[in-house]
Amino acid sequence: MNKPSVLFVCVHNAGRSQMAAGWLRHLAGDTVEVRSAGSAPADQVNPAAVEAMREVGIDITDQTPKLLEYEAAESSDVIVTMGCGDACPVFPGKRYEDWKLEDPAGKGVEAVRPIRDEIRARVEKLLTELGPTA
Repeated sequence: MNKPSVLFVCVHNAGRSQMAAGWLRHLAGDTVEVRSAGSAPADQVNPAAVEAMREVGIDITDQTPKLLEYEAAESSDVIVTMGCGDACPVFPGKRYEDWKLEDPAGKGVEAVRPIRDEIRARVEKLLTELGPTA
């Protein structure tokens, strides 16, 4: 059985998509292939996002923002977009979810915590929808 792959996309691949990928890796272990990318990647992962995830025991310090590539999107089963609007690619036959989440860019860790927690809830829901394989 091929494991499902999920791609999280936001503009900078520095906050929301990195936290979502961190949660999915943490919650699904190796049952799901986790990818994240941005339409205009930042230089580094948002330090407040790193700190907010560290508080819940998830280390995303080894992640770096990556440019969204056609192949990564094309080969993913589920594509979750977060506030990149028209910059996010659309591929026929893919399952799409657009998560309306506040952008943590430029905010302190206090403001990032509720975003982190909302992402966790959405990732947990996504995992249940992926079914018994995940």
